This record gives sequence, structure tokens and C-alpha cells, in this order.
Amino acid sequence: MSQLLELVDLRVAYGEVQVIDGLTLSVGVSGVTALLGANGAGKTTILRAISNIMVRTRGDIRFRGRSLAGMSPQSIARLGISHVPDGRGTFLHLTVEENLRLGAYTRNDKGAISSDMQRVFDYFPRLRERLWQTAGTLSGGEQQMLAIGRALMSRPALLLLDEPSFGLAPRVVKEIFQILKTIRQQHQASILLVEQNASLALDLADHAYLLETGKVVLEGSGAQLAADESIRRTYLGY
Repeated sequence: MSQLLELVDLRVAYGEVQVIDGLTLSVGVSGVTALLGANGAGKTTILRAISNIMVRTRGDIRFRGRSLAGMSPQSIARLGISHVPDGRGTFLHLTVEENLRLGAYTRNDKGAISSDMQRVFDYFPRLRERLWQTAGTLSGGEQQMLAIGRALMSRPALLLLDEPSFGLAPRVVKEIFQILKTIRQQHQASILLVEQNASLALDLADHAYLLETGKVVLEGSGAQLAADESIRRTYLGY
């Protein structure tokens, strides 16, 4: 399988604190790749390194064969990488529509933006109902839907999702992951998923990496890792 994203001998630090040390992994041109591991394993740090947000990196990050070294977050986004950070990151004082249109700021095909917004509403009908509300008045689940919808508005080749279930009620989490399955089938983008709920992540993922203190300790298909009882008990806690 050809690779969309490659991380080779990646080292990532916050200031002088090394978090990732010599990590190598890849993401294919389609499907879902999950990053699993305990808190502090370095999952969020990897996504920040890809987007060059608040970290210092060494090693090689290549997207479509092109090195991202020294590029700004804005330039990386323009290459086709959309990042939904932990905490959602919606613009609370802007309306749902304004947030979605802001997601398309890197695009030049203005005529297709409205049709893409309709597709987002097909995924998340509640966003259509709340089109004129400010994001700050939405529930936590609706804000997460808006954050994912806004990321899709850029027509990314790679969607980085950081803990989409965090802080949400189980019913809402189930709904969002069902929608992610639909997006996986219909949207022409790869997804790199960080998710604390390993069961949900493995059910969605085509491939998964298990991290421990900034290193890959296991990898395999989502089905393989989910079926291995010793891995589930030892590393995944379910």
C-alpha cells in the first residue's frame, strides 16, 4: 500500500523535554490509522508535530513525498492536512456557518463550497438546525461535530483527529463514531485518529499503532489488535 504520510526517526520535544524519541510510522492513502496508548504515550504530540504546533522536531515528516520540515502550520494545512485538536477548537463567537466557511479558507474553488457544506449537513443534521447559532452556545457533542465538519470543508487528504470522544456522553460518542464510519466510506481522505477509547478506535481503524513512552511497541490491523486478548488486557485495559 502506498503511503500518504511517513514519519521517520521522529524526535519531538516541548522545550528541553523529549517526548518522542526515534519513532517511525506511516499512514496509507485511504482508511483510518489509529494511535493508541496510555496518557503520556505521545499520541497528541505526534499530531502536533505533523502540524508543527507548539513542538520542536527532528527527523523526517513527509507528506505525499514532500518534507514538512520548517513549514508553518498554515502552509501544512494548505497541502491538505486538517487538524481537529483535543478540546475541539471551534471559534466560539462565530456562528456555525461562519465556522464552516472558515474551514474552507485554503480553497480557491469557491463555487463548490456550498455543496460541500450541504454534505457536512448530511453527516451532521444538527448543524443545519443550528446554522445561525454561535458555536459557544452548542453542546459539547455539537461542537465536536462542528470541529470535524469544519475540517472536512478544506477537502483534506489527511484528517488528524485528536480524542473526538473526550468529555462526551456515551450516546453522543456512539453517534459521532457512526458518522466517522460514514465519512471513512464516503470522503476521499485518510484519517489519523488519536483516541483513548481503544475499543471504539480499533473498531474503526484499518491499521493501528500502540505507543508506550513515545515509542511504537506494537502495530497491526485494527481487527488483529482487537482480537488479541493479551494485548487488550496488558495495553488497552478492556
